[in-house]
Amino acid sequence: MANDQNQQVVFLPEGTRRTRGRDAQRINILIAKAVANAVKSTLGPKGMDKMIVDDLGDVIISNDGATILGEMSIDHPAGKMMVEVAKTQDDEVGDGTTTAVIIAGGLLEKAEKLLDDEIHPSIIIKGYRLAAEKAKELYTNISDDITVKDKAVLRQIALTSMTGKSAESAEELADLVVGAMTQVASEENGKTVIDLDNVKVEKKVGGSIKDSELIQGIIIDKEIVHSGMPKSQEDAKIALVDAAMEIKSPETDTKVQISDADQLQAFLDQEEAMLKRMVASVKNAGANVVICQKGIDDIAQHYLAKEGILAVRRVKKSDMDALAKATGARVVFRINDLSSSDLGKAKMVREKKISGDSMVFVEGCKNPKAVSILVRGGTEHVVDEAERAVHDAIGSVASAVNIGKVLYGGGSCEVEVASKLRGYAKTVGGREQLAIEAFAEALEIIPRTLAETAGMDTIDTLVALRSRHSGKDGVYIGVNVYTAKLEDMKKNKVVEPLKVKTQALTSGSEVAEMLLRIDDIIAGSGKSKGPQMPPGMGGMGGMDM
Repeated sequence: MANDQNQQVVFLPEGTRRTRGRDAQRINILIAKAVANAVKSTLGPKGMDKMIVDDLGDVIISNDGATILGEMSIDHPAGKMMVEVAKTQDDEVGDGTTTAVIIAGGLLEKAEKLLDDEIHPSIIIKGYRLAAEKAKELYTNISDDITVKDKAVLRQIALTSMTGKSAESAEELADLVVGAMTQVASEENGKTVIDLDNVKVEKKVGGSIKDSELIQGIIIDKEIVHSGMPKSQEDAKIALVDAAMEIKSPETDTKVQISDADQLQAFLDQEEAMLKRMVASVKNAGANVVICQKGIDDIAQHYLAKEGILAVRRVKKSDMDALAKATGARVVFRINDLSSSDLGKAKMVREKKISGDSMVFVEGCKNPKAVSILVRGGTEHVVDEAERAVHDAIGSVASAVNIGKVLYGGGSCEVEVASKLRGYAKTVGGREQLAIEAFAEALEIIPRTLAETAGMDTIDTLVALRSRHSGKDGVYIGVNVYTAKLEDMKKNKVVEPLKVKTQALTSGSEVAEMLLRIDDIIAGSGKSKGPQMPPGMGGMGGMDM
């Protein structure tokens, strides 16, 4: 009977790759740490850039965490989960992607030491959950209120977000971002809300970043359809049409029999008359600009040009929605139903050539609820990185306004929260206390990394920070990477939205808990459409571990 109990049961095919217990946890932690270390050096104003070269030789130069991880070739499932952390942070807030990944990697690094001390993963997970909830509460306690009217603070948030990106002239871009955000902000149930879909960012190579501009309206990356049409239209009355200004083929199988030339001419005349009626509907409504989501027939173009009406065709639906918000127009689906009440207004609609490409600018909309930022730069790489910087700044400012709370950076809030967490750990007691203390240490990786990028001694810096934060006046003391000193971040105006920190904490702790819960990695059968297990359970594209 004893022999039966000790007999090994084989339920997987021979040769199936499988890693169990501590080995599985160790591999997952190793991969997660490698991903975090890959982007760690990009943190902060003095962070370094990464150059990513794909199989086709295309090059991306960036220090944006989400961009770097999104472009890297990562095979291991644990690595892909870390990429998801950056993607979630980018989707939710638009900034703080590197912070979220570093926190996740730090939590797993500290958990590894606890596992080596024979502390069960479930205890570590429980401690991390308690710490995460308490940390979010502590972040909120040390935050300050903000409204959309605090333009100076919003500008500092945008600057903090963009600092360290390759975008020179960050101050000019910050002004554009704040101008756009305050323009599209709206009141809902007594609360200020900013919808990011209402800010369109277009990029064009040429000129310098200082040539970037905010358009009180929408930029359409299209050209005017007919050479005989006016290239600009002042006091524009705009018709937005989601219908084809052309004779479409019947949707059912249809046969038209024509037996002589007169019938053919009558058929063509009938088509022309229908197109002429469409143009007449536009003119009778009082429109002098037509923006069409679908096609415009050559004959219709001719008649529109004769009437002096400017037209653009095959415009994206997202642009049509933005134009409706910017100009006050209503999108019509039947041209014959178009009336003057459906038209939108703008001071000017004009075609401009930028770097050899024609674009249509709808400008001077009165109190527009959708605007555009045109980002310029000398090279493609500069423009791409400037666009990423603007994207981060837009996300940060919108998060600050939507939540209404801000914190101060330079690692000051992390050290303050870590200090308070250590006190909280003593009240919890038990083995969970060790996990909460490990969580506090993981948060301090942020100021440590900032000190490292500034060329400071990381241990001395951390000791000094802890000492300053133990006093009453040390809440805002952080690392000034420019002077390589510890300074008051509130006075230095290093401002970050509360949501950047809380979302990074949520995403980072959740992925750490999920990876710690795994104690068995089994190669699947390949029947599902999910990702296949890479050979040897590893594979990070040659990344240093």
